[in-house]
Amino acid sequence: MGALKLEDLQYTYDDYKNWEGDWELIEGVPVAMSPAPVRKHQALAAQIIREIGNQLDDCQECEVLGEVDYKISDDTVLRPDVVVTCGETHEAYLVKAPEIIVEIVSPSTVRKDEKIKFDIYEREKVKYYILIYPDDLRAKIYRLDGKRYDKQGDFTHESYRFDDLPCPIEMNFERVFKRFRSMVLS
Repeated sequence: MGALKLEDLQYTYDDYKNWEGDWELIEGVPVAMSPAPVRKHQALAAQIIREIGNQLDDCQECEVLGEVDYKISDDTVLRPDVVVTCGETHEAYLVKAPEIIVEIVSPSTVRKDEKIKFDIYEREKVKYYILIYPDDLRAKIYRLDGKRYDKQGDFTHESYRFDDLPCPIEMNFERVFKRFRSMVLS
C-alpha cells in the first residue's frame, strides 16, 4: 500500500453535499464553519437582509439571500452570510458571481474573511464585498474596479448607494446598526 498523498485528500462538491454539519470547501480542502454564529451575528445578518430585501420588492431580477452555497468550482463552495444575486437561475446553489457578498467577521473567521475569501471573491468578480465588524459596528465596502477591489470606505452611520446594480439599492448603516448601538449603551 502506497503512502497517502496530499492530492488524495482533495474533496469535491459531491463529497461536500453529503457532509453533516456546516462546512465550506476551499480548493478541495474542507473548512469547518465555527459553531453556530452568536445572536448578534445572526441579528445583524437578518437586519441586513431586511434592509436590502425591502428595496427589492419591485425587482424581479434580484434577490437577497442568507447563508446560501456559492459553488465556484467543483472543489470550492463558500457560504456567505448574505448575498445579493441578480439573474441567478440555479435552484440548489449559486453558480454565478453575486452582485454583493456580505461577511460578518468574527475573531475565528477574520483571516478567512479578510484574506482567503477576499481573494476568491475578487478573482470571481463579485462586484461588491462588504465586511461587517460587529464589535465596532463598522462596515468596510470594497467595489470591484476592473480586476481589483477598491475600498470605498469605512461606514458606521453613513449610507452607501449601489447604483450600478440591475436594481439599485442603498445601505443605510445608521439604520443597520441602530438596534445594536442601543444594546451597547444599555
